Amino acid sequence: MQHPVLTILPPRERYEAGHAGAISLLVSRQARLSDIVAGMGRIGTPLPGGQYRPLILPPFPLSRRWRLRLGCLAMMRFCRPALTEVHNRPDLARFLARFGPVRLILHNDPRTMQGARSARQREDLARHALVCGVSDWVTGCFREGCGPIRTEVQPNCIDLSVLPETGPRQKVVLFAGRVVADKGVDAFVRAWGTIRARYPGWRAVIMGADRFGPDSPETPFLEKLRPQAAAAGVMMTGYRPHNDVLEAMAGAAVVVVPSRWEEPFGMTALEAMGCGAAVVASPVGALPDLVGDATLLAAPDEAGALEQALSHLMDDEGLRSRLGERGRERAALFDVAAARVRQEELRQAAIAFARRPSQL
Repeated sequence: MQHPVLTILPPRERYEAGHAGAISLLVSRQARLSDIVAGMGRIGTPLPGGQYRPLILPPFPLSRRWRLRLGCLAMMRFCRPALTEVHNRPDLARFLARFGPVRLILHNDPRTMQGARSARQREDLARHALVCGVSDWVTGCFREGCGPIRTEVQPNCIDLSVLPETGPRQKVVLFAGRVVADKGVDAFVRAWGTIRARYPGWRAVIMGADRFGPDSPETPFLEKLRPQAAAAGVMMTGYRPHNDVLEAMAGAAVVVVPSRWEEPFGMTALEAMGCGAAVVASPVGALPDLVGDATLLAAPDEAGALEQALSHLMDDEGLRSRLGERGRERAALFDVAAARVRQEELRQAAIAFARRPSQL
């Protein structure tokens, strides 16, 4: 492409080292040098992928949604991109598709998003932009109730070459991610409190906070969870940078992903598998398709299920080793090299999609 590709992040995503969320990290991992990544606000040290530029919202007496639209349109006109990629904002993608080729990349259930809540909205959007989801589960949600429409899958990815080296596994069961009810972290605390007495040589750790970044706030959920974790013997580290999380995964014997929320992909599970840990995951959303036979599945709120899965792994070192090897093999299917090839295919497809005769 002679012109750059413009990527527009969701407003709450920060493209900054030490503060980045999952979408920003994925964008950086796959970005070409010529890509322009636009987000809200000026930042300190940007992530390494592409070239970061802050969106400037016009000072007009309009709603923030319209000011964001106009700020993105101004960025499009300034950059003159071959393609604009919009992450997780169907309404913004539909607006910008009036002015150039657009690819919408969905990381969550679109039926909860502005501009895609109804089947009619989704059908209209699919006529004007190439819609891509990070999993079959996400694209299935998008197509629900619609007639024949085109959607594509672009799975999330992992750069196996930069994962930390693994040494002897510590007897640690690790939860890593956002510490919110949807992620099932309180179920992990409950399960550990039930079984900990049988495993005196093991430790349980929660690594994360309500949000990504060191300035994550204290929440009512955290205030309630802290004494429960202390009583169950679970250590809470608070927020840690992404590299620290990967180091912890590379050393932990078990990583638990006990989500109640229907995970649209399951990046934590993929990273844990790439680091060779034995994984316990929930059988919801896209997680079962992601992990295949490389993990144990356990519903967080099914009586005894999480406790039984954790006990099974802690009792059987051979099983942990086998699952760790299967996990590495599974993670290799999502390596960044293959993801970049797929991304380029979909970028070209999105440009061709916008130029098809029915759109002229």
